[in-house]
Amino acid sequence: MDAQKALDVEKDSYTFLYRLIDILIIIICFNSALILYGEDFSKDYLIVLIFTLLVYSYLSESFQLYRSWRVGKFSRMIGSLCLVKLFCFFIVASSLFLLKESESYSRIIIVGWFSLSIISLMTWRYLAKWVKSIRRRSGLGFQDVAIVGLTSTGINLYREIIKNYELGFNFVGFFDDREPKRLGGMQTNLIEGDVNEAVALAKSGKIQKLYICLPMVAEKRIADIIEQLGNTTVDVLITPDFLLKNLMQARIGSVGDVDTISVFESPVNGMRRFYKRTFDVLFSFTAILALTPIFLVIGAAIKLNSPGAVIFKQDRYGLDGRKIKVWKFRSMSVTENSDVVTQATKGDARITTVGAFLRKTSLDELPQFFNVLFGDMSVVGPRPHAVAHNEEYRKLVTYYMLRHKVLPGITGWAQVNGWRGETDTLDKMEKRIEYDLAYIRNWTLWWDVKIVFMTIFKGFVGKNVY
Repeated sequence: MDAQKALDVEKDSYTFLYRLIDILIIIICFNSALILYGEDFSKDYLIVLIFTLLVYSYLSESFQLYRSWRVGKFSRMIGSLCLVKLFCFFIVASSLFLLKESESYSRIIIVGWFSLSIISLMTWRYLAKWVKSIRRRSGLGFQDVAIVGLTSTGINLYREIIKNYELGFNFVGFFDDREPKRLGGMQTNLIEGDVNEAVALAKSGKIQKLYICLPMVAEKRIADIIEQLGNTTVDVLITPDFLLKNLMQARIGSVGDVDTISVFESPVNGMRRFYKRTFDVLFSFTAILALTPIFLVIGAAIKLNSPGAVIFKQDRYGLDGRKIKVWKFRSMSVTENSDVVTQATKGDARITTVGAFLRKTSLDELPQFFNVLFGDMSVVGPRPHAVAHNEEYRKLVTYYMLRHKVLPGITGWAQVNGWRGETDTLDKMEKRIEYDLAYIRNWTLWWDVKIVFMTIFKGFVGKNVY
């Protein structure tokens, strides 16, 4: 674990530098705006500066602005930066307006400051990228890398190395002990030698990284290679050939002195849980305030249309498979909540006139903002299924219950991609679970924001919703 700790320190130093430079740029731009406008630096402006830095830092972590950005994703990093600054400006401006303090500050200074800082933050990132590219073209900062194992995993890794020039990798070749006839038609011309030659290159310092892409069944061979490389300074990395696509986190941890790799674990942990919960509370509280008139209108319409309660509470599975009561506007003449729940179908006689409209437009789901506020649900997450459906499909769909590693949501990635409503065939449910698990594996707060906007434009209706 010493090597892992060293990598963590290096990564932390890199992100700390980015954070420090960003903060310095924001402060410099703030002072520049004051000087250009001829305004003195007062206590009021100091409060705004500190508040802005706190909001910017929070949003930066929420949008993972300082994570390690993969090659080819630089434009996405710039896009995230712009969104962070825009959200930051909106929050600061809204706070000043709501607190009736906006008259105490110059609008020109505030707007000029944010405009100058976003241009400066983008510029320094482009300069950093340009300097890195110059170094790469000059042959500086390159690492010679080799791959042990001419396997499908190794070929995929090789293609990524060749495609992503900015990684700064100089590919030396493949090294494999197997006879050509055992390589299954692989590109044997890529092989530079056997494993012993790769070890020799590592010991002589001619390569800096060695990727082991052998099948995991070759455990003894892998252990032997690692042991031989134990007295070298080469970076050794193992690329497993199984399970990767099903890992929820793939995070290395430890229990005492025993190392562990997470296979199924919620991505929303630590500070991430705090960020997502903050977003949920603020969004749901605002939504409830804004939608109160609509709640009253819908409630009155339900009462006038058919006898029964306005709000229907149904048992669903929540986080970690615990039962929760999900709130919905009643849309049927019955309120099923037993071990057997029949999904609504086209022309279902149980659906009321008002209920048909509510279900078609998803307005029946609006009371779930109270579930979000109470902490049983999230604004975005896998849609909660009836308990009876859960018990049925968990036996039929692989990894079905992993959708409960996060809070269920009012809307979700599956829903905005059209996989909502009736699941009358197994392949429809499998497709929904596929999208749910993709969301869980790759969750970010920015993705939540994206899904909310997608829901507004195309997530309220669907062809399979009855």
